[in-house]
Amino acid sequence: MLWSLIKIVIFVALVAALTLGAGYLMESSGGIQITAAGTEFTLGPLQSVIAAVVLVVLVWLFFKLFGLVIALLKFINGDETALSRYFDRNRERKGFQALSEGLMALASGEGRLAMAKAQKADKYLHRPDLTNLITAQAAEMVGDNKKAEEVYKRLLKDENTRFVGVRGLMKQKLASGDTETALKLAERAFAIKPKHTEVQDTLLRLQAEASDWEGARKTLAAKLKTGALPRDVFKRRDAVLALSGARGVIDDEQSIEAREAAIVANKASPDLIPAAALAARGYIAKGRPKNAIRVLKKAWEVHPHPDLAAAFAEIEPKETPEARVKRFAALTAINPEHRETRLLKAELNLAAENFPEARRSLGDLVESDPDARVLAIMAAIEKGEGGSDAVVRGWLAKALTAPRGPQWVCDKCNTIHAQWGPLCSNCGAFDTLSWTKPPQSEVVLPAGAEMLPLIVGAIEDHSAVTTTDAEVIDATPKADTTAPRAASEPVDAEIVEEAETVKESEK
Repeated sequence: MLWSLIKIVIFVALVAALTLGAGYLMESSGGIQITAAGTEFTLGPLQSVIAAVVLVVLVWLFFKLFGLVIALLKFINGDETALSRYFDRNRERKGFQALSEGLMALASGEGRLAMAKAQKADKYLHRPDLTNLITAQAAEMVGDNKKAEEVYKRLLKDENTRFVGVRGLMKQKLASGDTETALKLAERAFAIKPKHTEVQDTLLRLQAEASDWEGARKTLAAKLKTGALPRDVFKRRDAVLALSGARGVIDDEQSIEAREAAIVANKASPDLIPAAALAARGYIAKGRPKNAIRVLKKAWEVHPHPDLAAAFAEIEPKETPEARVKRFAALTAINPEHRETRLLKAELNLAAENFPEARRSLGDLVESDPDARVLAIMAAIEKGEGGSDAVVRGWLAKALTAPRGPQWVCDKCNTIHAQWGPLCSNCGAFDTLSWTKPPQSEVVLPAGAEMLPLIVGAIEDHSAVTTTDAEVIDATPKADTTAPRAASEPVDAEIVEEAETVKESEK
């Protein structure tokens, strides 16, 4: 309000001053006389002031027109002027509009439209670092891999876009199955941006697939250094790579290096079952059984596994079944209630022909957690105790339709593997194999298969049997014990032939 009042007062003062000045000029005498070409012009004081103002305006207009002419000449010559800047801003506005529309088309899956908009944006902006990327991704979207590869190669020429070009070419080679070229591109991308997580993972996987275990360990160390990997996970995966390198050395029959690598892998990750088994075998080969026993016991404490039992059996390969039962007591005393420990004790007692103890070791696994291995052991116990053929066949038939039990299963795609490996053979994931039960049965059985045990033979209940253990053992035919079976050897392997007989008899 006050400011408005001040402006009104100033305006009134100016008008009053101009009016007063005009009055003085009109009342004053004198003026300006101008003679031009023999003609004389006489201007009064007020007319002189007006003429001066007009003259100033004309001079100003002259200089403006002169500057415009100079600017046009510069514009025609290609120099930067206000006029050129105006047209540049106009082109830039159109270019960014086309670029925005291209990004929207790319996000909505319209590859052809995105390529057209990128071409238009490049025409206005002349920014290939922006438009080429949209063009390459749009070309991949519509399946024009040749065009995408051409654009990615253009990106290699600029230092600012070189990484994007290398990464794009790497992904193309991976998609086409050219892993050798993809590995070289991944190494180059890693050299440009060593902290890029995706490139680190891709390079690690490709190096593992190429059995470049030393290179993979260096990449893994880089992941740890950049903070992309927790230290405990690093130790585990470094042990996996060391173990994989040891397995490769074994394949080349360089046993000394293999033993050392396996021992290093086991020390890095004692719970890695294959590393523990391989390290134990390395100690056995070096004549250090106590070290092998210590490694296997430590691993068994973490996770009992048949491979550990097999390595434990190799410490004394020529011992009798009875001596093996006693020696294995040091191992079976660890995790005694674990499923694998109970199965191991049952198999050891089967080899020693102590069938009642084998049944006691098996416990309630037949009811609580039956699989092919448990049921095969039960069939062997029945046969060893002199059970009827119908009962043995009933257990065998039930084993044929039962799940296979824990196996090496990929945590990512649930693919089952016969042996442990650093990579999944199906999805290529690194360090994803776990010893566990598959999420579903790997064998699809026809309808009514659950009736097979009832058709083949009844499974008798022995809970009320009063025959003493000694009588059972005496009545059971003795097996040959000259070559004791390894503790991890599957029991059902002994009765495969009888299983086939069951099939034939039912036909």
